[in-house]
Amino acid sequence: MITQATAALAAAAAATATATAAAPLARAADEPAPRPSETAPGEPFKYCLNTSTISGQNLGIVAEVELAAKVGFQAIEPWVRELEAYQKSGGSMPDLRKRIEDSGLKIPDVIGFAHWIVDDEQERAKGMEQAKRDMDLAVQIGATHIAAPPIGANDKPGPALPIIAERYRALLDLGDQMGIVPMLELWGASKTLSQLGEVAYVAIQAKHPKACILLDIYHVYRGGSDFDSMNLLSGHRLPVLHTNDYPATPPREKITDAYRVYPGDGVAPLDDIFRTLRTIDFRGYLSVELFNRGYWKESPLKVAKASLAKTKAAVQRALG
Repeated sequence: MITQATAALAAAAAATATATAAAPLARAADEPAPRPSETAPGEPFKYCLNTSTISGQNLGIVAEVELAAKVGFQAIEPWVRELEAYQKSGGSMPDLRKRIEDSGLKIPDVIGFAHWIVDDEQERAKGMEQAKRDMDLAVQIGATHIAAPPIGANDKPGPALPIIAERYRALLDLGDQMGIVPMLELWGASKTLSQLGEVAYVAIQAKHPKACILLDIYHVYRGGSDFDSMNLLSGHRLPVLHTNDYPATPPREKITDAYRVYPGDGVAPLDDIFRTLRTIDFRGYLSVELFNRGYWKESPLKVAKASLAKTKAAVQRALG
């Protein structure tokens, strides 16, 4: 029996070949990919801190920015809820943007959870309004992208992939209006968009020059995709890779976000992953995203330092 995911992978592979010849999942003509010169001297990739990694310490976005810059990250990836909390406490978004710019950090992505994908028309309309508000906050601090996960269709099978592609296109069109690009995110434990083939199909069929994908090492593993399939993608359409590792136990079907560990401390095939990224000309950010409760009990400075050092060490082992 041919499943939707199997059919999607076959369709995506065929479509990718066509897209590569013509332009599409490769790069948008009006959105040049970041140049290698943006990486630090001697570094093949750029490094980012996803604030989930230290979210248990409840520092707040201002302190998180200061910490990421102090440790040596080139970018920070905050969550919309942090920006909302900052704003509600009286914080000024222009002031926050200035802090970020003065620190030398970039904002390659903001994590949002708008219900853009759902079937219910009223809920989807509310979701698009939420997406507009989230995008506005992200743009105010200088973000270039915002995450578009399958929230609302993650606990049950969602729409057919062609319909999802139409809805992702609508989200991309909204992003054009707002000045930001939504990244289609794979969630491994989701009932929808848990496979590489599925997100590749949707991104291609959206037929938008800025369509792109947000992958996560843990989620690719959790969803059961083959990491080698990343060779079918273009690094120019992967602005951010959520970077982490996972242990051998519990088994894949039972593992959760809380089991994520520092890169190099688990069993993920990081050597192969980083080599693939170099092969497909990945020029985005490796953004360390962990939800480890043990790390949340430690000094945020210690965790941030370990996140960067262990990620760089894993890259060095893979690429020399």
